[in-house]
Order: sequence, then C-alpha cells, then structure tokens
Amino acid sequence: MRLKRTWLSPLAVALIALVSGGWLLQQGTARDDSYAQAQLLDEILRLVAERYVEETDQSELYRMAIDGLLAELGDPYTDFLDKDEWRELQLSTTGNYGGLGIRIDEQNGWVTVVAVLPNTPAERKGLMTGDRIVEVDGESAEGWSTTDAVKVLRGPKGSTVALVVMRPGVDRLLSFEIERDEVHVVSVKSFMVDDRVGFLRLEQFSREARGEVESAMDGLLAEGAESVILDLRTNPGGLLEEGIAVADLFLSRGVEVVETRSRNRSENQTYRAPTKEQYPGVPLVVLVGPFSASASEIVAGALQDHDRALIVGTTSFGKGLVQTLYPLTGGNYLKMTTARWHTPNGRSIQKSFRARDLMALDDEAISMEGDPDQDGVDTPGRETFYTDAGRVVYGGGGITPDLIVTPDTLTTAEQAFREALADSEVALRDPSFRFSVRWAHDHPDLREDFEITPVMLDAFYAFLVEEEGAELSRELYDEAAGWIEWELGIRIAQASFGEVASLKRTLRRQPQVTTAIALLEEIDSTQGLFALAAREHGETAAEDSDARRVARPN
Repeated sequence: MRLKRTWLSPLAVALIALVSGGWLLQQGTARDDSYAQAQLLDEILRLVAERYVEETDQSELYRMAIDGLLAELGDPYTDFLDKDEWRELQLSTTGNYGGLGIRIDEQNGWVTVVAVLPNTPAERKGLMTGDRIVEVDGESAEGWSTTDAVKVLRGPKGSTVALVVMRPGVDRLLSFEIERDEVHVVSVKSFMVDDRVGFLRLEQFSREARGEVESAMDGLLAEGAESVILDLRTNPGGLLEEGIAVADLFLSRGVEVVETRSRNRSENQTYRAPTKEQYPGVPLVVLVGPFSASASEIVAGALQDHDRALIVGTTSFGKGLVQTLYPLTGGNYLKMTTARWHTPNGRSIQKSFRARDLMALDDEAISMEGDPDQDGVDTPGRETFYTDAGRVVYGGGGITPDLIVTPDTLTTAEQAFREALADSEVALRDPSFRFSVRWAHDHPDLREDFEITPVMLDAFYAFLVEEEGAELSRELYDEAAGWIEWELGIRIAQASFGEVASLKRTLRRQPQVTTAIALLEEIDSTQGLFALAAREHGETAAEDSDARRVARPN
C-alpha cells in the first residue's frame, strides 16, 4: 500500500520523531519544540526521497516511520492496519465473508481443496476434497500460495468466479462457474464421545460464538450428555464480548468474569455475567494448551476462579492485553494495546513477551497434537491465588491447569521414521492427504467407523516409495505403524466424511481428552469432579503443581 505524503499531520509526524528510537534528538529539547522536530523529520524524509542511492517513494518513507514507531513500543499486538488488513480482521471476527466455502492448502505447488464447508456454493456446485485448482478466471494458478488464492476466490456476494480443477481419479479437467455467496464459518464442532460425555470444540470467539456454543450444548444434552468437555486448545481468541458471553453460559448472574486495567484507573472496567446460568449442575472439563489465548484464557480463568470447571492440559499462551481499534484517514486503522486482562481473583493473564519468546519446539520430542512438548509448569516461586472454594491457582501469565496433562509424543521409532521422510524431503501430512483422497475416491462404500487395515498400510507404503520417492525401509515403516495408522485414519475420514469425522479420529491419541473422559465417566457433579481429580492424582488444594501432574494414559 502507498500512503500519500499528506496522510500525517505535523503533530503526528512530531509524535513519531519524539517516540521512535530511530531519531537522535537534542537532549533537553522542550516539549513545545515538537513542531521543529516535525520539520527535522520532514527534511530527513525529503532528503532520503530525493538523494538516497536507491530511489524510494516518499510516501513509503512515512509508512516506514509509522512501522518504526510501533515497533519501538515492543508490543507485537499494537499494529497499523491498512484497508486490506482491516478487512481480514473483520472476516476473522465475524466469521462471515463472500466466497465459495472451501478450505485450501498448498500441495506440490498447487492450491488444493482440503475441505468443503456444508451449505456453501462450493458444496452445491460439487467441488470436492482433493480438487487441485489449476485455473481461476482464465489465469493459471500454478505456484500460487494460499494467500494468492484467497485474494481472488473471495469477493462480493453475487459475483462469479470460473474455476478449472484437476480431480484425482478423473482423466480430464473439470470446469465450474460458481456464484459467490455469504459464507459463515461455524466455529463449533460437537459430538458425543460415549453415552454420557459430550465433546465441544470452540475454534475462535467470532461474533456468533455464544449462540453456536449454546446450540451445541443444547444438542449434546438432548443426545444424553451428562457432562461436557469444552476444548479451547486451538482457540487463539477473538472478541472480548463473546468471551464474556460464552463464560456467562456457565456462571451465575452477577459474578465477575474479567477485569480490564488501563493506564488510567478511571478507565478500569469489571465485566460480570449478565444472565442466569444456562447449564447449572452439568460437570465441565475445559481443555487448554499453549495455543489457547486471549478470550480463551478469559473463559478458562473465570470458570477456574469460580470453581465451575476443571481445567486440564498445559499452560495457556498468556495473551492478556486488550486492543482498541482507532479509525484513521484513508480507511486505515490503528490497533493499539490499551489495557490488561485480569481474572476474577486478580491474576494477570499476560505472560511476559520474553517468557514466550523463550518457548521453543523440541525437535526431539514432537507432539502428536502439534503442540510444543510441555511437561508441566514451573509453579514454585509464582504468586498463588485462591478460587472461590479455596483451591490454589497460580499467577504469572497464562492459565495454569488444575491437572497438567501433556500431549503424547512420537516414540523413538516414530521419530526415526519422520527423520527418514525428511531426508527424502517428504512430510507425512502431505502424502497422507493425497493418498487418502485417492483411497476415498476408490472406496465410496467406506463406513465412517472404518479401521486401518494391513491392505491400507501396504498401499500407503507403496505410495510413499513409488510415487513420493521416499527412501524408506519397510522395517522402519512397520515400527512406526501406530503413528501412521492414526494419521491415515484422520486424513481418510476427512476426505470421506468431513471435518467432524476427522476430529473424532484426531482425539483418539490425545491423553488430555482420554483423561477428561475417564474423570467425567466416574462422577455425577462438579464437586465430585474436583474430589475425584484430587483423590486419583494425589492433589490437595495447597499442594505444589509438581505433585499435580497426571501420568499419561497408555
């Protein structure tokens, strides 16, 4: 984007000059000398634009100055948004956009359909998982990134887009002309995991989050659920008001949900549950992890502080800063941090930037769930707080679960298999997707409760070696069969039956889920849930978290 030179007023330019660490200002310069500093900055910008060895548009220099100012704040959440970035933010928070209704990924240099959303133009026209997009409106799509594709596939409702796709198992190209429509991305997936326990995953706090959670909860209870697992492990957050609204479903009217604390105390706000609890008495386990952030942490923190849910998993991300959007000239926006979130008992959700920067993936301990391999939290020395019932919880950033249950990791044999694929420049996810699309096409009578058979494993090994060029011994392949079966089950379920079926398969080897199910199957009340967790895992309200770690189920 190019900004006109007149975009910034002298006062705004002066602000950049005074705050940005990139300018050397005379010591002792008076506050009322800001206009002179603005002139100084303008002179520098003019000279760079006119005389720098490489030609640089002066409007771009103003954007550099803006970016430099915001970068010097040291806050990754304060950002300048141009019109396109603002539009993307709106899409992510509303969940609605004009488009086709497909999820896409890059596969072997081509943008490929990895899911077709229900009740969308793509589904009505017959697009399928595995379709490779080779042409859009007469232009070749070879080498496109997913970002490139999104820009042309989305558009105003009622407009049309012409696609040419290559479909596995079909020996000719297929052409589609699809009219874009408003697509609503549902953020909730729910189903029964057994006769008594329901599972609900909320993927983001969009503007429809409360309604979708309420509808899913009602459906699970109608199916016989006596308790529910609320999965927030992959939820990065979203709208503050929707986080409060979701927490409100499970809390009594008037109890505190979250407090925002600003630079000016007069601007501090306390948000309370506005309505009576919708699901009193329903035992609830909330799953969190290092990708649970923002509004997810608000919900988990409120339910933990009020003893409404047992929190299971690993410590959440620690994003406890509030951003406010300020409209600017030219359709641009400033997204700026203006406050911090605190849980009802006063814990700050925000984890220091340095603490998060030091979190690293351990290449020798790759998680089955794609998470960092966290083996717990360092609670000694952290500030302690107390829930309404007197249970100990910890401050210092993020939400520390009541029960630490780490993700499963690859075995030694599975890691060796992964490394062998990497040596052949093959990642399991991509070939397993391509194989699964082909298998689903060739086996239309497959049942949703299918199991991975020796025939499937033989066929996939041949596919890896003969078509993907993997240099891989059969012995090494067989030793990693557990991981391969799990991965194939997920991908084939996705290709044949959709995202919910795929998610059900994903949960099979997740100790956090199996632990939650085991606990909920044994109790009939929230109080019983806390008591069972304490008894079976050696907890007391005052014990240190080193004694609160759950052994992973086999």
